[in-house]
Amino acid sequence: MTASNLSKYFEELEKTSSRISITKILAELFNELSEEEIDKAVYMMLGSLAPNYRSIVFNVAEAMMMRAISRAYNVEPQEVKTIYKKMGDLGKVAESLNRGKGNDLIVSELYSKLSQIAKCEGEGSQERKIELLADLLVSVNPLTSRFVARITLGKLRLGFSDKTVIDALSWMETGDKTNSKKIEAAFQVVPDIGKIAREVRAKGSGGLLNEISPTIGIPVIPMLAQRIKSADEMIKKMDNVAVEPKFDGLRVQIHFARGKKIGAFTRNLNDIKDMFPELESIGEYVNADSVILDSEAVGLDAETMKMADFQTTMHRRRKHDIENFAKANPLTFQVFDVMSKDGESFMDKNYEERRAVLKKLFSKNKTFLVDEYMITQNAGDIRKKHEEYLARGLEGAMIKKVDSGYVPGRTGWRWVKMKEVDGTRGKLSDTVDCVVMGYTRGKGKRADFGVGQFLAGVLDHDKIKSITKVGTGLTDEQFRALNDKLKDIVVALKPVEYEVHKDLYPDFWVEPKVVVELAADELTKSPKHTAGLALRFPRLVRFREDKSVKQITTISEILEIAKLG
Repeated sequence: MTASNLSKYFEELEKTSSRISITKILAELFNELSEEEIDKAVYMMLGSLAPNYRSIVFNVAEAMMMRAISRAYNVEPQEVKTIYKKMGDLGKVAESLNRGKGNDLIVSELYSKLSQIAKCEGEGSQERKIELLADLLVSVNPLTSRFVARITLGKLRLGFSDKTVIDALSWMETGDKTNSKKIEAAFQVVPDIGKIAREVRAKGSGGLLNEISPTIGIPVIPMLAQRIKSADEMIKKMDNVAVEPKFDGLRVQIHFARGKKIGAFTRNLNDIKDMFPELESIGEYVNADSVILDSEAVGLDAETMKMADFQTTMHRRRKHDIENFAKANPLTFQVFDVMSKDGESFMDKNYEERRAVLKKLFSKNKTFLVDEYMITQNAGDIRKKHEEYLARGLEGAMIKKVDSGYVPGRTGWRWVKMKEVDGTRGKLSDTVDCVVMGYTRGKGKRADFGVGQFLAGVLDHDKIKSITKVGTGLTDEQFRALNDKLKDIVVALKPVEYEVHKDLYPDFWVEPKVVVELAADELTKSPKHTAGLALRFPRLVRFREDKSVKQITTISEILEIAKLG
């Protein structure tokens, strides 16, 4: 397929708001793409060149893009800037200035040229990127130049996500979503939507699960917990359960294979191995040639050697001299599950079978600790353990269904968390993870912070819907930190996935990147917040740098919290 034909599909998708219509358009496109190019097209339509865990980024700023457009179309930089101020979209600026017909590259050629730009690093790379961008912009037609500019800036928002691509792959095969669950199950084990698309296009989804298994270096989508407030309800829904401590740490998926680089991934699949030099010693203690583990990295207070809080652990992200910082601020990996050992998948094994593997996995050491657990069918045991863990300074108890396999995502009553509600976290049964959609400048003292109030939203399929505005309960330090996070992701136009009532529009829209954990007193019905509900008396608990926008709270989860509150 030519790049110009692909761009026509992108334009059609951009104009379409109905999810089912988008799915049908994608299915038609997938049928036209070859086996060799479908993965590349899928990456590009999601605004990237590879799955998230590979961390391939363009690092192209707006100023660089304006210089590339100026060079490509022989226009003065000031003129480009003037047009951009009017349009608010450098993609459309490129399209308006492109007077050529282009060379009609094919999809694989376009992908190759974009990859060349992303891989350009080192001294003088900025100038080389601008030159490569200019060459690419001038070699494509006007419509394609719109999407080239947006992709490289990280601003291609066509209004759908991996989930819609999965539905479209099923639709390509059957004309409906019959095979979506099967395809999604494979994607959860190997979350590379390009690879999954290529497999389905080449062989169909029939044998997909047989060919997909946990792979060293490719993070499995983690298993997540549901919410149940009552221990009695837990026993009623789950019967025989295991009770584990819930740590206030950073969820880390560890990938180890002798002779290979160690991998460490957050719950949003980012590779964070550089944060943890301690991982280099795992080979000394693990009784396996390869293993994929689920764990919680928990910092230790340097003076008391007691467990530190989440924010202390997250300080490692901002440290350059990580080796010395790690020595002064040690941590432990509380290992609680195993997905694979020596090439054998344990994801379909039950809890006790997986625990039996964990029990024999490590020789005695102080860094990699298999956490404790208790099996019971008694609600009183759950409550007692929950109180015990709280008294130890932990977050409470995690309860797991004994006869369940390791099932990625948040499905069924397999894992549930039990949290104590206190005055600092509000009166809801749990906190809510939201994405910051935009902000309003502060007045008076807050004018110095840059942010006075922010609009927060939750997930509804591929849309983000507003649920609250937050302007109180933040410290001066948090206001400044928020401003630092938001100032570089301001966009001129409301992102296509945002649904917001006009009365709630902020002064500045931002890209959906900053995730915050909010507490609130209660949920109320709202005629203006597009989630249909509003958080009453919301306050910031913490920034969740370990979570992506795909992992924020959904509207269905909000309704569950409302029932539990």
